[in-house]
Amino acid sequence: MLTELERSTLQGWVKRRTTAQGLALRARIVLACAEGGSNMAVAGRLRIHRKTVARWRSRFLSARLNGLHDEPRPGVPRTITDAQVEEVVVRTLEEVPAGATHWSKRELARKVGISPTSVLRIWRAFGLQPWRTEDFKISPDPLLIDKIRDVVGLYLAPPAGAVVFSMDEKPQIQALERTAPVLPMLPGTPERRSFDYIRHGTVDLFAALNTATGQVISKLSARHRAIDFRDFLAEMDLQVEPDLQVHVICDNLAAHKAPLVHRWLLAHPRFTLHFTPTYASWINQVERWFAELQRRCLERGVFCSLGALTTALEEWIAFWNDNAKPFRWTKTADQIIDRICRYCDRISRPAH
Repeated sequence: MLTELERSTLQGWVKRRTTAQGLALRARIVLACAEGGSNMAVAGRLRIHRKTVARWRSRFLSARLNGLHDEPRPGVPRTITDAQVEEVVVRTLEEVPAGATHWSKRELARKVGISPTSVLRIWRAFGLQPWRTEDFKISPDPLLIDKIRDVVGLYLAPPAGAVVFSMDEKPQIQALERTAPVLPMLPGTPERRSFDYIRHGTVDLFAALNTATGQVISKLSARHRAIDFRDFLAEMDLQVEPDLQVHVICDNLAAHKAPLVHRWLLAHPRFTLHFTPTYASWINQVERWFAELQRRCLERGVFCSLGALTTALEEWIAFWNDNAKPFRWTKTADQIIDRICRYCDRISRPAH
């Protein structure tokens, strides 16, 4: 027989995601036994051995809820006190060692009087990683919220009879040749290359990613001036079906807002530019495509001339378009704005 408090506690252990699986199973056993089932019937329903059911039924009858928890295990007594754990956490969060910017496990271990392994265990338990750092930039754009809603709305609910492109430039792509031949990978040895290189020039890449299909319209240029951006828009105009409206998401580069570009847009009313917030290139999907280009084509490429780099870029883009898949945007504008607000709230508190 279960009291209401015992039944609600057991049901909570079963439903709660953070409950240990062993404790959740024991709660299921007790709840099933409370319905009047025999050990054999409960074991068959839960697909466990009947001795397991008998053990936890008797443990519950003798100690009730406390009997379902693990008993203290034998082993070496604990040597690190709560005060030492607190000191490790407080020093990690609030102090830095002399002559350094952050604690190492050995420095902090000497300071607290415990082993470096113990310091590392405490850091893991509290989710502390003093050796890591991340960069961030909160956009100061006064139209931040409006621009986020505009761009994300195009991703999640593109207008009918229109095509949406995420567009940007990748400037100064270098044609780099290593000073020594690249040594191929061998069993137990990674590919090796010399750290120094010879540069054979640079090229700029204009790319517009179709957010619906993943296809990319590209153009290589020696520079990325306003006239080059206008010419790229003209190239897009030729490749997009004439009966479709064209929405282009781009950043706040001055070349994108030049009078030359403005006059072209007036002459081509089916094109509409949507600007991302200042310092918010993360919202432009084509940046994700540029990351793939860098990882799969440029990062380990060796180009003996500017022509070789151009050929490699054109071939890789053609390969991408033959196997194109769109990137899937999942966050709504409200979710993004709420996360920015929570982050601003955290970094605006007195501790910061």
